[in-house]
Amino acid sequence: MSKIRTALRRFVADDGVVLCADVGGDPAAPAVILSHGGGQTRHSWGAAMQRLLADGYHVINVDARGHGDSDWSPKGDYGIDRMCADLRGIATTLPAPPALVGASMGGAASLLAASEAGSARALVLVDVVPRLNREGAERIVEFMRARPDGFASLEEAADVVAAYYPQRRRPRDPTGLLKNLRLRGDGRLHWHWDPALVADPDGVSEPPRFTEKLYTAAARIRVPTLLVRGLESDVVTDYGVAEFRACLPALEVCDVAAAGHMVAGDRNDAFNDGVAGFLRRHLQRT
Repeated sequence: MSKIRTALRRFVADDGVVLCADVGGDPAAPAVILSHGGGQTRHSWGAAMQRLLADGYHVINVDARGHGDSDWSPKGDYGIDRMCADLRGIATTLPAPPALVGASMGGAASLLAASEAGSARALVLVDVVPRLNREGAERIVEFMRARPDGFASLEEAADVVAAYYPQRRRPRDPTGLLKNLRLRGDGRLHWHWDPALVADPDGVSEPPRFTEKLYTAAARIRVPTLLVRGLESDVVTDYGVAEFRACLPALEVCDVAAAGHMVAGDRNDAFNDGVAGFLRRHLQRT
């Protein structure tokens, strides 16, 4: 199947921060907003976006503030409420409420946004529940805080990624990492995100620092909701899923075998099939 073309679009948040997104599909079709996890970029949704475009949706795949090609917040404003406000702002540009698909940090922001009446038609959470396994969540933050001095080479960065996520086979060619790195004035490669994202332990937009807020939001959700989790994830546990289901009895769960926290990257076909099937049932296409 040939790749469906997309265009780069910029959305301006209400505080002036510019958010970059890949946008494709018929603007009159049901819309899907893709929100990546902390430390990722919109490129993590590449294959998923192509699948959704092929299925006939209008897709907005956005870099969160402080990530990828989006602006860094001058005030270091990266709290979950701010991330949620960014999603709501993008949604207001659409003719009808979208489906929100979010992973980890993006999932928490999507859950919060979907709890407001009329903000979403469906919600997909990727390996995120209100109460995460603390050790797994803190590993994410520790990874993002590590190596503030950057890397001398692409291979050095690949070594760090392989050590953090050994479940995934290391690619022979590490040039794909260039989408997540920036060459700075010191001549070294640095991760794309704003260091302020993880400078303040209370300001990091990763659970479990706002568990109760998410449970309060979950109790208000009235749209179809799917949780996609990797069965090898160290972030979402059986207890976390059961507790979430008790709060949201209509929750649907899609377990993906042989996948960790980065579900879409680990088992892309299985992930895409699960999400596509859910949206086919709950997001009517014209």
